[in-house]
Amino acid sequence: MDATDKKLLELLQHDTKKTTKELSVKLNLSVTAVYERVKKLEREGFIEKYVVLLNRNKINKGFVVFCHLKLLQHTKEFINQFEKEVVKLNEVLECFHVSGDYDYILKICVKDMREYREFMVTKLTSLQHIGSTHSTFVIGEVKNTTAFTI
Repeated sequence: MDATDKKLLELLQHDTKKTTKELSVKLNLSVTAVYERVKKLEREGFIEKYVVLLNRNKINKGFVVFCHLKLLQHTKEFINQFEKEVVKLNEVLECFHVSGDYDYILKICVKDMREYREFMVTKLTSLQHIGSTHSTFVIGEVKNTTAFTI
């Protein structure tokens, strides 16, 4: 990956709707050269997919919770079973297996506290092998980006 590829990835991270022609002007390359570079970056796995980022407040998912979770035991069976089940929960946007006092951190987006309580009671706590949870509610968002500096 050269400097032009890095610049191309930077441009695409900020606006994937830019046309190949618009990108070619910014990169001082031909349209064909930009097209080929994008295809190469896709083939090599630098670009995994293209998505639309929604405004969670507009779709009634503005209540953000980070839920720290402990499993009863750290056996391979418990870990595999929990991970298999948690990925099915639509409210969970991100799930990280972490070190420290807790085993997992979940990022959960729902409409409000009532919906979060319903999620906890009917979905999350019904998963097997959960020992304890600790919820932290987002008061305000200081930074939220999907773009990497390359």
